[in-house]
Amino acid sequence: MSTTEHLGDLLRELAPQVLGVLLRRYGGFEECEDAVQEALLAAATQWPGQWPDGGVPDSPRAWLVTVASRRLVDQVRSEQARRRREVTAAVREAPDADLAPAPGEEGPGGRDDTLALLFLCCHPALTPASQVALTLRAVGGLTTAEVARAFLVPEATMAPRISRAKQRIKAVGASFEMPGAQERAERLDALLHVLYLIFNEGYTAGSGPDLHRGDLTTEAIRLTRTVHRSLPEDGEVAGLLALMLLTDARRAARTGPDGALVPLAEQDRNRWDAALIEEGSALVTGAMSVSPLGPYQLQAAIAALHVQARRAEETDWEQIRLLYAILGRIAPNPMVTLNHAVAVAMTRGPQAGLELLESLDGDPRIARHHRLHAVRAHLQELAGEYAAARENYRLAARRTTSLPEQRYLRDRAERLER
Repeated sequence: MSTTEHLGDLLRELAPQVLGVLLRRYGGFEECEDAVQEALLAAATQWPGQWPDGGVPDSPRAWLVTVASRRLVDQVRSEQARRRREVTAAVREAPDADLAPAPGEEGPGGRDDTLALLFLCCHPALTPASQVALTLRAVGGLTTAEVARAFLVPEATMAPRISRAKQRIKAVGASFEMPGAQERAERLDALLHVLYLIFNEGYTAGSGPDLHRGDLTTEAIRLTRTVHRSLPEDGEVAGLLALMLLTDARRAARTGPDGALVPLAEQDRNRWDAALIEEGSALVTGAMSVSPLGPYQLQAAIAALHVQARRAEETDWEQIRLLYAILGRIAPNPMVTLNHAVAVAMTRGPQAGLELLESLDGDPRIARHHRLHAVRAHLQELAGEYAAARENYRLAARRTTSLPEQRYLRDRAERLER
């Protein structure tokens, strides 16, 4: 890892901790988050010069808290102070001498508030899109421009979305604290869903020239590890982390040298990450043995069955079919039905899988989704219905905005035509 990458990882890890310190001291999410972003920028530009060869201050978090606090005070004392009344009141109560924390940020500042911050960013008053954007910005330490690039939209589009999310949190009076036991369970579902969305967008980018976005999958895994450290006994947290690790273990084999998509059955399994597979398998096995069964654990168990097969022909499709049947009962979802249909086709024959797909044709959530057409084409190909498969491959290619997926689907159609 290069010095620049190491510094970037450190700053992303520290960003939510510093933001937590400021929120507890001063309140005002938007103002504190802006100050933290300025401190991160200052660190990225100043540390390499002051501490060369990859060095950092003795207490990097204390350095960031001090700089961010001073930036916050400067904002309050500026002409913009009238628009930051909450922060102004807090700063008037805190003498400037208290802004610089002691080395190591002992006492109140020594806490890691990342989990509380994640709960705040995933407040139910926000839309899922706003929760994702705010999480990446405030907890992931990404700039607005980086968040915009992650979702392939202009910065001018993303900036107002993030700003509206901050204003919404302020308007509903959301507080920076861990929710109570009952509310925490509800909020945790939303939090895990946000991390799941971030990972999925990175693993199979919804649009653009690349099949996956490593920056998003890496960030999703890092944040989920943080939640798992805080809630080690929660089976669904462990299940989600296991699912991410087991899925990401296949990343290197999912594309060829030219960037073309390589389907699971054709991947070079020697390129899969054995360490991630081992860690993910241990996590899901441990979670399922002591925790109530949940959808993330089930998905992780399915992923484990895929990666533990030495060859595609050795995949335990019957066990996968049973797990999807259970998943469909406890967490019904059109994507679950879609994957269940594949498992049914592999165990009961392609026609049985195609019959299950018919139940999705009237579901507006997926009826026009390219994956429904792609799966139908695959099962029709297995059934020898080549003309119908060819047309569905072409239809799926027209409906996806991912260029690698388009190329793969068109290639499948051309193969059938030949």
